[in-house]
Amino acid sequence: MQDIMEFAHNHLVLCLAWVVLLVLVIVTTFKGLFSKVKTISRGEATHLINKANAVVVDVRSRDDFRRGHISGAVNLAAAEVKKGNLTEIEKFKDQPVIVACATGQSAGEAAAQLSAAGFTQVSVLKEGISGWNGENLPLVRGK
Repeated sequence: MQDIMEFAHNHLVLCLAWVVLLVLVIVTTFKGLFSKVKTISRGEATHLINKANAVVVDVRSRDDFRRGHISGAVNLAAAEVKKGNLTEIEKFKDQPVIVACATGQSAGEAAAQLSAAGFTQVSVLKEGISGWNGENLPLVRGK
């Protein structure tokens, strides 16, 4: 025990960094467990799209959307979701909704806002469109 205390005393910054990282991992884990919004794989997304009539809401810019998006996706910028301008997707409140962004990092906030707005089955596409494209899954160009 004395060795541990001596190590902690000699390497205070390292020990503090370790504690902070541990706390962040615990908080992130619990936040994910109790969140209404789940992150789903490309396989789960494909299943939901094909079998459960899921709607993909692509929150990237219009230009990025035109460069390639999932077939049938609705382009609704993250800023519009944040403002609450959801008239374009209101009819999908009771259907599974998959929120996609470029990399899967920024879709979580939009998904949480959709969930708070009454959408009952909201998910985030893991790794976003880049992950989808990386597995050579089909993208529609144009529009």
